[in-house]
Amino acid sequence: MIFGAIEAGGTKFVCAVSDENLQILERSSIPTTTPEKTMTKVIEFFSKYDVDAIGIGSFGPIDVNPTSATYGYITKTPKVAWQNYPFLAEMKKHFDVPYGWTTDVNAAAYGEIKKGVAFGSNSCIYITVGTGIGAGIVVDNQVIHGFGHPEAGHILVRRHSDDQFEGNCPFHHDCLEGMAAGPAIEKRFEKKAQELGEDHKAWELEAYYLAQALVNYTLTVSPDKIIFGGGVMKQTQLFPLIYQEFDRLMNDYVETPLLEEYIVPCQLGDNAGITGCLLLAIDALEKKLQN
Repeated sequence: MIFGAIEAGGTKFVCAVSDENLQILERSSIPTTTPEKTMTKVIEFFSKYDVDAIGIGSFGPIDVNPTSATYGYITKTPKVAWQNYPFLAEMKKHFDVPYGWTTDVNAAAYGEIKKGVAFGSNSCIYITVGTGIGAGIVVDNQVIHGFGHPEAGHILVRRHSDDQFEGNCPFHHDCLEGMAAGPAIEKRFEKKAQELGEDHKAWELEAYYLAQALVNYTLTVSPDKIIFGGGVMKQTQLFPLIYQEFDRLMNDYVETPLLEEYIVPCQLGDNAGITGCLLLAIDALEKKLQN
């Protein structure tokens, strides 16, 4: 059998096909420009294969409610050309197969719990900190959807007493993404994150905001693992600062696992999302065969 995967990011679409053992047969990276240009290349890529199912993890927000008239759409994305785009319907025009459909961070979380650092766990949260902040949640080995999907990168956080930055989110200004994503760091300090020294004050502020989020996630979801990915989190000096701030904020209210084992870097790296998408494709086919 052949399974397809699309990790649809704001910068690029990564497309892949694999066998049932997740052995990649071909992989391609396509720039995210306009739906017309990008999707034409996506369709061309999969047209070479007789795929049995396709899993899609997309940048969002997206509509994941099967009862909704806009199910399968990318909705209020800041990428204007993709607003209200019927992603899933466009794919179904060309490939009449079962689909897995979720956010890119949910797909990454699913990849990490099935094949990565959270393997053997029952639940996890995957957080990417890069050009934006997104969080995917898996509980009981199922990706979490309600009427919508988690938008945990936009939770509200307390401002640090030394931080006068107004925030960079066009919707909320000083939410988590507005205060701690890569563009917020760059706008606040006039340098990209990777250009700042390990002892720069930026990392103290970053740890302060990220630790707040982790305390909130811990108190609401109690996941077995919290996993970080994304370009900003390649600054490994952040992890000890986050542990310290997490301890301070939690203040022994609940007992958590050892933080070095609870709050961890992703294991699959840049393959987390595409692995999760392939697994969602396999799940979608199995569900169809069971019905």
